[in-house]
Amino acid sequence: DLLPLFKAEAPSIEEASPLNVRCRYYFTVLFGHEGQKPLELRCEEEQDGKEWMEAIHQASYADILIEREVLMQKYIHLVQIVETEKIAANQLRHQLEDQDTEIERLKSEIVALNKTKERMRPYQSNQEDEDPDIKKIKKVQSFMRGWLCRRKWKTIVQDYICSPHAESMRKRNQIVFTMVEAESEYVHQLYILVNGFLRPLRMAASSKKPPISHDDVSSIFLNSETIMFLHEIFHQGLKARIANWPTLILADLFDILLPMLNIYQEFVRNHQYSLQVLANCKQNRDFDKLLKQYEANPACEGRMLETFLTYPMFQIPRYIITLHELLAHTPHEHVERKSLEFAKSKLEELSRIMHDEVSDTENIRKNLAIERMIVEGCDILLDTSQTFIRQ
Repeated sequence: DLLPLFKAEAPSIEEASPLNVRCRYYFTVLFGHEGQKPLELRCEEEQDGKEWMEAIHQASYADILIEREVLMQKYIHLVQIVETEKIAANQLRHQLEDQDTEIERLKSEIVALNKTKERMRPYQSNQEDEDPDIKKIKKVQSFMRGWLCRRKWKTIVQDYICSPHAESMRKRNQIVFTMVEAESEYVHQLYILVNGFLRPLRMAASSKKPPISHDDVSSIFLNSETIMFLHEIFHQGLKARIANWPTLILADLFDILLPMLNIYQEFVRNHQYSLQVLANCKQNRDFDKLLKQYEANPACEGRMLETFLTYPMFQIPRYIITLHELLAHTPHEHVERKSLEFAKSKLEELSRIMHDEVSDTENIRKNLAIERMIVEGCDILLDTSQTFIRQ
């Protein structure tokens, strides 16, 4: 809301300042939100104040959002056009290089023919037209040269197709295609976990008679929603790389993925505890009945919630195996060799850390479970250096 524009009274001599003398007209902007302080705006001329108020009345955040979305779509379209133009320019560049090579070859043939013609000139007659037999011979020679060139090129291509390098590249591409399919399946499993179980149970926890508390929902699922968002981004990047086939560059994708994989440490560390909380919640009949309804969804294909909670546990080892297979079919002089080796070493290090943390966390939980069974407690079991052997 805008209060009307009116002229301010002249300040007293004590309050007078250059700012107050110049800015004699002002208006106030009132916000509809509680606790939001009004804004008082001053100006030198009355006409300026009216123009300000008119501009504020016409301002719309929704229009700005729509304009931003339109500009973003135009930007994406222009980026696609630029990428297409780059590809076309690259193809034309290769064609020009091939044509330059062909021109050089033709020039050398012309020079050779001219030399041959110069040698044959003393033996030629003074006839204006060339001998028809010589024309036939030249045509046959030209045909044979073309046939020999095509035969040689076909032999080169066939030799490369049958070479170990080509076989290695085929296997490498197949590994990448399999990786994209596995990533797509994994994202689909995370989507079912989040949209088929986490979000419905979160809504049920806010109902009038909740079958499960919000704390239990957080304990069971923890950061699985964040993991889903992460892999959706990674999957989109993989599909964009496949669109540029046969050029496949994956190292930069892993460079983006590696710093964010620490979220798996929390999930893996919490996995056993989440299954324990889920088992305790299943003792509630209302919750067990509701969970069975969710598991009966055709998208689950008969799988239980525990199965979906287990899938992220195997994703890091799966990446390690994939990178190991990629490196086995990546030449040592390949541009991505060092980046893939670095990603593999980082994933192996993260896998070891998660395994150690899971072992330590499980050891502490088992010791605490035994300590709670003792009537008066047992202080020695609260020492984290104690290692569980057997019960």
